[in-house]
Amino acid sequence: MTIRLTLVAAAAGPALREARFDDDSPLDERGREQARAISVPSAKRYCVAPQVRCRETADVLGLTAAVEPLLRDMDMGTWSGRTLDELAAEDPRAVAAWTTDPAAAPHGGESVTDLCRRVGGWLDLLPEDAGRILAVTGPAAVRAAVVHALAAPPAAFWRIDVPPLSTTQLTRRAGRWNLRLG
Repeated sequence: MTIRLTLVAAAAGPALREARFDDDSPLDERGREQARAISVPSAKRYCVAPQVRCRETADVLGLTAAVEPLLRDMDMGTWSGRTLDELAAEDPRAVAAWTTDPAAAPHGGESVTDLCRRVGGWLDLLPEDAGRILAVTGPAAVRAAVVHALAAPPAAFWRIDVPPLSTTQLTRRAGRWNLRLG
């Protein structure tokens, strides 16, 4: 059997537009409008990350989705709600460590390595007969899923761009994940 997983990156909220790390704030009207303008494929199962903007994106898309805690976006700890420029001015070494070492979590949150392990674990726990799944989550969780699917090193995380409301398709057959472009 083949699992067909579509990951939908949540709509942009005020934090993303202001280049701040997400602070779990709700979508604004612009984000809701953008979400209303897209269509997503149907699925057998719908999942959503617990963040407010992920749940609101799923609601706008008309999805009845189960909250999946393992799909939560990266925990930014004390950096939540702050800009990278602010943080770089305040503690350039911490920012440099975090952006170059996937195991670093100087902000009291989650490292890229830990995020990739968590999201990859969720992917691997999906039953072979899961069929079509659609999940709405944050961009970091989508990146982590791609890193896992490709068996790429965690440092590849920073080389993957995930725009708001983009879709990423992964398939799994015989225990092996693949990235599907199309």
